[in-house]
Amino acid sequence: MSTTAKYIFVTGGVTSSLGKGIIAASLAQLLQARGFKVTIQKFDPYLNIDPGTLNPYEHGECYVTDDGAETDLDLGHYERFLNVRTSQANNVTTGRIYNNVITKERKGEYLGKTVQVIPHITDEIKRNIFLLGESGEYDFIITEIGGCVGDIESLPFIEAVRQVKWELGPNSSMVIHLTLIPYLKAAKELKTKPTQHSVKELLEAGIQPDILVCRTEMPLPMDIRKKMALFCNVHLNSVIEAMDADTIYDVPILMRKEKLDERVLAKLKVASKEEPDLEQWKNFLGKLKNPVNEVTVGLVGKYVSLPDSYKSIAEAFVHAGAENDCKVNVKWISSEEVTKDSVEHILKNLDGVLVAPGFGERGLEGKIETIRYVRENKVPFFGICLGMQCAVVEFARNVLGLEASSTELNPKTKNPVIDMMEEQKKITIKGGTMRLGSYDCKLKKGTKAYAAYGESLIHERHRHRYEFNNKYLDQMEHAGLKAVGVNPESNLVEVVELKDHPWYVGVQYHPELKSTVLNPHPLFVKFVEAALEHKKIKA
Repeated sequence: MSTTAKYIFVTGGVTSSLGKGIIAASLAQLLQARGFKVTIQKFDPYLNIDPGTLNPYEHGECYVTDDGAETDLDLGHYERFLNVRTSQANNVTTGRIYNNVITKERKGEYLGKTVQVIPHITDEIKRNIFLLGESGEYDFIITEIGGCVGDIESLPFIEAVRQVKWELGPNSSMVIHLTLIPYLKAAKELKTKPTQHSVKELLEAGIQPDILVCRTEMPLPMDIRKKMALFCNVHLNSVIEAMDADTIYDVPILMRKEKLDERVLAKLKVASKEEPDLEQWKNFLGKLKNPVNEVTVGLVGKYVSLPDSYKSIAEAFVHAGAENDCKVNVKWISSEEVTKDSVEHILKNLDGVLVAPGFGERGLEGKIETIRYVRENKVPFFGICLGMQCAVVEFARNVLGLEASSTELNPKTKNPVIDMMEEQKKITIKGGTMRLGSYDCKLKKGTKAYAAYGESLIHERHRHRYEFNNKYLDQMEHAGLKAVGVNPESNLVEVVELKDHPWYVGVQYHPELKSTVLNPHPLFVKFVEAALEHKKIKA
């Protein structure tokens, strides 16, 4: 195996949702701040080929990359922390691994061989582990193994990691095990036993973790650290405390204090070029924690009971808020609760309203009612994907007086102002009918979108099936809803704005997917600015 990259594996034990993605992203950020080139990949143990068809309630949002891959929301954290783009190669599921192996088997590539988990499945996992490293672009490849050690589903991944460690030899790879040290209130004690058991599971699979990162509510006293080092065969200074933080953006700084990056470099025998340069990161944290102003924006959507469904939007507000020295309070509003009677009561105290993306007709009328209210009352409005399509439907109904809808919601509608493109109607496979990934958009000068971006050709990520129906374009524009951004190849409408309104922008794409700590998304920055302005006028 010829690769100069160093491989770091992050596994989790005791329970899921401990924040492997945040720890992986924080370590990557620290290594990057030292001048190294780093990327992160996520291996998910479920059988779906990708999260594209998973319910957001079960799995949080589906994060789309530039190359059109539907991936796990952890890739969003990687991009937000590292400011580097990820791709299809950064997210692999058990489903994709088995699919690849079975496809090869059907093509006769294993003729005469009995296809088994070892070596065939593990070989395919290893092939995917090494893909990014073989590009020669990176010094470190961090691989996060989803789920929990001991899960039946993740066994082949753990076995593949064991083989990789063995094949690469010493100082080329290492394993960081993230675990939980629960605090028992009644006994007033931190307990290490779950961690011991979790490490034992790893040892049974043939893997000795090199570093333990311990999630805890309380500081870890020295005697607990010594106990864990002794029972888990790790050096005392490789027992890292990961206390609950006020914000995920604190974690790189906390990990720096615990010297996680130094331990990793020492284990892998890498001489560091420099101390990590965290100035920009600290500036961002300073603004985030010391806001001068405050606004409240409503996020109207269908999956609001699980905010992870709109993770990237929530984080884009954090970035844009810091940029404006402003705390953005997001009020989560279920679109099903918004009716003609309740709309004023629900929205009247908000400084801005974002209507969120989604699929299907549930809660649609609530979104349309919301948009009518913000349009008539001149409240700053931001519509994303389905939110933009609802704005078009609302305008067609209440300004143009048409019996209008989207064919997604009413296939027999008299005026399909939102419709599927002809060539998409012929496709039957669920994932294949969507526009996915990065597309160009040409913006008109003198518009709010152009003012935000400061350039006329932009590239944004898409995930949708239905489009603005250009048959209605002239009618809409004549009445004041302007198409200010179009895709140059297909002439499809990407951005709409309402004239004579302080800030009313609807976009067909997902701007939230490109917002990062160091590059907050310009549309979110301007929307928060508009909300601040609206608040001043109201006062």
